[in-house]
Amino acid sequence: MQKESDFGSLKSYPINKNILSQEHFNRLFSRKHLTFSQKTSDMMTKFAGSWPFILLFVLFLVLWISTNIYFLIQTNKNPFDPYPFILLNLILSCIAAIQAPIILMSQVREAERDRLRAEYDYAVNRKAEKEIRDIQIDLGLIKRKLGI
Repeated sequence: MQKESDFGSLKSYPINKNILSQEHFNRLFSRKHLTFSQKTSDMMTKFAGSWPFILLFVLFLVLWISTNIYFLIQTNKNPFDPYPFILLNLILSCIAAIQAPIILMSQVREAERDRLRAEYDYAVNRKAEKEIRDIQIDLGLIKRKLGI
């Protein structure tokens, strides 16, 4: 997770200066500075929340259950994972136990990026408000000089 000290806080930027240079903005929101594990968790989270993952997972479950039923019906032997599918439940629990923290790490990093974007938007809005106020003052001065 990126710390505020890595890029600095936008709150410290004065209103009358430019908010951020293009380089600083790009550095704030780029993923180049992420570690290998952070990039991996982002890729895993992106895949785990996709339709291909869901379809592959459903296919895996159907194959597992149908293979067990085939062994039970056709060969009259004990299936490798009998009906309550305890081994399948163990595998699913392990996948969930490993996948949950990886997804949470990615979500925490995304929340930090969102916080920085919101802070940047706030700083831009403050600067725009100051510029609008300055323009209104200038228009008021022009109106007074023109006698409008």
